[in-house]
Amino acid sequence: MSKFTMYGKMTAQPGKRDELVQILLQAAEGLTSNPGCELYIVNISEDNPDDIWVTELWRDAEAHADSLKDPGAMELIQKARPLIAGIEPVRLRPVGGKGL
Repeated sequence: MSKFTMYGKMTAQPGKRDELVQILLQAAEGLTSNPGCELYIVNISEDNPDDIWVTELWRDAEAHADSLKDPGAMELIQKARPLIAGIEPVRLRPVGGKGL
């Protein structure tokens, strides 16, 4: 299986979580026509009001890398950067389970 999974934990600047969430939801909307993206879910933390988690499943790592070159994605990344206090990406390779 060559699928690629990412979990990204973003900590928003204080008071900026909802603004950052809206940008991430715009990114999700932009991925609806991308066949390489199989799942992109924006989650907010129940424990920390500034934390956002993004769950991603891609056809493969190359599809993910290619998505970051899209002009619309690059624009949203630039828009989001000032709102992010910290980011912790976790790259994984799924091996099986329900939904795969």
